[in-house]
Amino acid sequence: MVLSPRPAVTTRFTLDLLTLGLLLGAGMNSSLAADLELPTLKIQGQDIAGYQNDSASVGGFNEAPLLDTPASITVINESLIKDQQARLLSEVLRNDASVGESYAPIGYYENFVVRGFSLNAASSYKINGRTITGEQNVALENKQRVELLKGLAGLQSGISEPSGVINYVTKRPEDVRSVTVSSDDRGSAYIATDVGGWFGSEQQFGLRANVAHEDLNAYVEHANGQRDFLSLAFDWNISPDAVLRLDAEYQNKAQRSVPGYQLLGGTEVPHDASPKKLLGHQTGSKQVDIDSLNLNGTFDYRFSDQWKGSVSAARSKVVIDDYSSFAWGCYGSTRCTSKVPNYFSPEGDYDIYDYRSPDDTRRTDEIQAAMTGLFSTAGLRHELTFGGSAFRRVVDKRDPVNEWIGTGNIDQDPASFPPTDKPLNERHRRLDSRQYGLFVTDRISFNEQWQTVVGGREVRLDEHAFDATGSQSRHTQRYMFLPNAALIYKPLANLALYTSYSKGLSLGGEAPWFARNPQDILAPTVSRQIEAGVKYDWRRISFAAAVFQTRQAYQYAKPDSAGDFTYVQQGEQKNTGLELSANGWATSRLQVAASVAAIRARVSGTGTAEYEGHQTINVPKLRASLYADYALPWVEGLALLGGVQYSASKNANRTGHVEVADYAVVNVGSRYSTRVDGYETVFRLSVDNLFDKRYWRDVGEYMGDDYLFQGAPLTARLSASVNF
Repeated sequence: MVLSPRPAVTTRFTLDLLTLGLLLGAGMNSSLAADLELPTLKIQGQDIAGYQNDSASVGGFNEAPLLDTPASITVINESLIKDQQARLLSEVLRNDASVGESYAPIGYYENFVVRGFSLNAASSYKINGRTITGEQNVALENKQRVELLKGLAGLQSGISEPSGVINYVTKRPEDVRSVTVSSDDRGSAYIATDVGGWFGSEQQFGLRANVAHEDLNAYVEHANGQRDFLSLAFDWNISPDAVLRLDAEYQNKAQRSVPGYQLLGGTEVPHDASPKKLLGHQTGSKQVDIDSLNLNGTFDYRFSDQWKGSVSAARSKVVIDDYSSFAWGCYGSTRCTSKVPNYFSPEGDYDIYDYRSPDDTRRTDEIQAAMTGLFSTAGLRHELTFGGSAFRRVVDKRDPVNEWIGTGNIDQDPASFPPTDKPLNERHRRLDSRQYGLFVTDRISFNEQWQTVVGGREVRLDEHAFDATGSQSRHTQRYMFLPNAALIYKPLANLALYTSYSKGLSLGGEAPWFARNPQDILAPTVSRQIEAGVKYDWRRISFAAAVFQTRQAYQYAKPDSAGDFTYVQQGEQKNTGLELSANGWATSRLQVAASVAAIRARVSGTGTAEYEGHQTINVPKLRASLYADYALPWVEGLALLGGVQYSASKNANRTGHVEVADYAVVNVGSRYSTRVDGYETVFRLSVDNLFDKRYWRDVGEYMGDDYLFQGAPLTARLSASVNF
């Protein structure tokens, strides 16, 4: 049982009465065993499970065995995160072949595409089951595991993307004293501490603190930065039937944002581009500063052996001081003649903009109450969960200053230009979105082989959008029932087959600046999904396979005959795919984490013929990932690590006329566990992109524009962790 307090850090965030109230709850964590049990304290030492995981909380309202969860779920646990020395979510999610990056520049917050659909910063990211503001790079130092539910999650989350949901699960208090130091081939410096314990007359209070500082020496020139992180977790075992858990984490990250490349003339991928070059570099440009504060809490109470209740709540707030010398288009060059040249010139010329949007504030509040009960009727066993939730997201920001200051070329370092003297605009509320939901789900067991999970969520959305002057531009009220139904067949205790249907509601997209309706936020869209899969646990390794089809309204900047664009919802995107995975111990010394995803992504009915009949932008038809850990038999404590990520070619624009090549990136490493002066010590060495492969990791779209980001060059990192 566990929980976590607030960091004593002086920031721009204030802890008001609402914040304190939100700390009185957070998601349900009950077991799917015969009796309802509150979370129990787990003493964690050497993780003999390795990379294999047998349960997750992201698939429903309760912690549940993966075999009994009728959905495709990936869990990346602390063992794998540590061995890969991951610091960013992109470094974690590379272990799942269904995931790609979707506008994830260095120095900015990351976003991803799952099963060919983009995640949404407003609804797709959670900590301990509660929604957080996604415009942040969530720290991993205090995370026990990262869970990815692939596909629709309308029942669990209400309004969400058809891509899925990412849930971070925080570490709970335990007796731990550890320090980790690390550096890389570019001289970055990293130190992190993890301290915790139990205290009180009956050891009923638990506390855990994680602190980290990182000096970031980026592989891109002029893009160094720094990061500071603090988290606290507090657990109070009030009684055998009552548990309170609190979590708080604060992070500040400051780093220059690295712009992406654009197509040359709109038709050609840049040649001989260096991943180390900072496009549009200006000596006086500022770093992008991101402050993030995440608070959540859970109170669980067991009324009887059959019934348990939970109240949970959270607040997440992010403030972004967004400054950038941004490379975009080619208005300033005489070589550019197109009316909307949102690409570089054929010769590699680009415009440089002084972009300024400080105090860009996003805040998310959520509260949920739920009850779970076990009972039998007419010979059928039920696990019934019902409850309600309330969610609010607000966005306060300025209409950004985005002024052209000069022109550069991809083959040269640009000259320094005088910055703009245009004053900042006033900050206004741009979005106030409120969501209320009532949900119910029932797991019905007919016998030892057959189960069904049926349920749904009634959603009420009340959303106000505002223009750059603060005047209301849209008011959307919508009611919708989001059903979810699944059938599970278990011919063996360790083998499960399932099929499911779900319906979802997603937030509308935001129109790009060059559209006739700039910055308009469109109304929510409906998504539908069918999925079938099989899961098999064999000895100490878990296998899974799933096939799916997902449909959603297509949102894009629609061109007209006059050369103008209007951001619309028209047509449909349909993604069909196959996923395979294996995680765990293949032998007594070899463990693997492997996955393969084949996805066919098409759009139809858009009214723009050139966007149809081919694979959608930034979605490869095939992607694969393999990571392995082999413990050498002749050197005690020494293991060899390594793997490969493969991606087929991807279209780099919506018309499908330009694509980037396929690639395979090889990573190697080692882990050595020993004792130094009597203390347990683990040394880790990782070398990513061993052969220094040049490749385009991300060729997606952001705010209507196409961008291309290169993958990191060869990167070596060495760390040492000492347990005191």
